[in-house]
Amino acid sequence: MDNFATYPSLRNKTVLITGGAEGIGAAAVELFCRQGSNVIFFDYSESSAAKLLKHIKDIPGAPQPQFLHCDVTNLDQLKKCAEAVLAEHGAVDVLVNNAASAGASARVPTAGVTPESFDQDINVNLRHQFFLTQHIVPSMKKKGSGSIINMGSITWRIPATDVPVYTTAKAATMGMTRMHSREFGESGIRVNSIMPGSIATQRQIDEVLTKEYEEWTLKAQSLKRVLVPAEVARLMLFLAADDSSAITGGSHVIDGGWVGDT
Repeated sequence: MDNFATYPSLRNKTVLITGGAEGIGAAAVELFCRQGSNVIFFDYSESSAAKLLKHIKDIPGAPQPQFLHCDVTNLDQLKKCAEAVLAEHGAVDVLVNNAASAGASARVPTAGVTPESFDQDINVNLRHQFFLTQHIVPSMKKKGSGSIINMGSITWRIPATDVPVYTTAKAATMGMTRMHSREFGESGIRVNSIMPGSIATQRQIDEVLTKEYEEWTLKAQSLKRVLVPAEVARLMLFLAADDSSAITGGSHVIDGGWVGDT
């Protein structure tokens, strides 16, 4: 990790990350801990969270993160977890709305979408971002500062046709990001989104990353290699740190040159 940047402004900052037990979220939890941040992460997978906690415990000098079991699609549970964080820590400096899913169950054509599956995909990919932001922003306003990072996707820019509701939700994330950056900017709060391309998370490897999919991805990218979660997490660090103090309202593409920046 010595080859990458250290951000002094992140030391001792309180960072809340959703979907932090696996994939990009887990990479973000680890890298913020390595920066000396006080990290809390939400996830519904207790087994994955336990593995991550054990891994970080073995990293010299990294503070241990705090895990809260939370199904972000359950708004009552989401609110209770947010309230618990604020009660213990007083305020959140960085909110990373990372939790999302575009797994096999979401990969159906438009004709196969039901009202129930539509609601589920919106709830797991968009709704919680809005409401967790609503819960956390008052603490940022009191401090007069904060950074919110919403996880988007390039799927709507390709555009992808096999995940219609996920694609719709991620397009909406960009609109929400721009609107919230205007709404909260007067309070010193920055709001950005990150739009990853094909990232080789373990779930992606298990469910999507066939040899044919990898060949299609590499053909589309300018960089002819597989991208990994830590590369996305390092962009989160920059957007959370004071180094990006004048950057807000942006949707930052990290896709190896598939679609390019917005």
